[in-house]
Amino acid sequence: MVLTEQKRKYMEKLSDENGIISALAFDQRGALKRLMAQHQEAEPTVAQMEELKVLVAEELTPYASSMLLDPEYGLPATKALDKKAGLLLAYEKTGYDTSSTKRLPDCLDVWSAKRIKEQGADAVKFLLYYDVDSSEELNQQKQAYIERVGSECVAEDIPFFLEILAYDEKIADASSAEYAKVKPHKVIGAMKVFSDPRFNIDVLKVEVPVNVKYVEGFGDGEVVHTKEQAAAFFKEQDEATNLPYIYLSAGVSAKLFQETLVFAHESGANFNGVLCGRATWAGSVKDYIEQGEEAARKWLRTTGFENIDELNKVLQKTATSWKERA
Repeated sequence: MVLTEQKRKYMEKLSDENGIISALAFDQRGALKRLMAQHQEAEPTVAQMEELKVLVAEELTPYASSMLLDPEYGLPATKALDKKAGLLLAYEKTGYDTSSTKRLPDCLDVWSAKRIKEQGADAVKFLLYYDVDSSEELNQQKQAYIERVGSECVAEDIPFFLEILAYDEKIADASSAEYAKVKPHKVIGAMKVFSDPRFNIDVLKVEVPVNVKYVEGFGDGEVVHTKEQAAAFFKEQDEATNLPYIYLSAGVSAKLFQETLVFAHESGANFNGVLCGRATWAGSVKDYIEQGEEAARKWLRTTGFENIDELNKVLQKTATSWKERA
């Protein structure tokens, strides 16, 4: 990967002084509505979603290198970031059509890389659902879509972060042991595809290659992979790309995510940071809904701070600078 001078400045804004990306992800839209709906009977309002994003931005970005938000509910929060924190904005529509297994990508209707840049973003993030074993026709359609986004980002001279969520068209439950068995192939295969320079991707945001709950010593149920097998998958994932890559937390607990990062590092994964979402802030939702803004702030200043502080300490020991790959 060869970065332009402008892109390099953006990347430095998104990472800490060591070139590690410790980014806070709060571009959830549908998932946030579902979380809020667990604690109230009424449909979550736009105002509620915007306010919670602002609270998280105010309280936690002093401890994050950057924050990922969405243009639909996150624009007020972009004004609340700590002055040292970088900003990523999501370009994709939330969710996917559940009536089909295709999970086709779709950009937000009134947005473009140019408009995202105009909002002060330091990077464009796009999420893609990808099954390496889908039909060639479907996967070519998805690849062409990513080429378009990549070309837009080149035109605007802004970094392109591609978030890949691997899946299997034939396995509905991604948390099952059945999917855990094929997950390494799905995750690593997708990374290989999108490491091709034709996509103009600057950073890959990816899942860890195993479901750690099914790895010996991590979960308390069925074991799908031994520790040695899991370690080999982390090493294989690292070798699958020449691009900087960061891990997403995929909704697991803060503690399990931190343990996973240590294991990844010990296994030879030279990852360059994280974009960590629910593992950091999810607990604030209940307090916000049931007790209001001050209760949410209190949670964020205590448990939320502990989550991000502990994660940062783990990252300093386990992550490597993106500059080593750029």
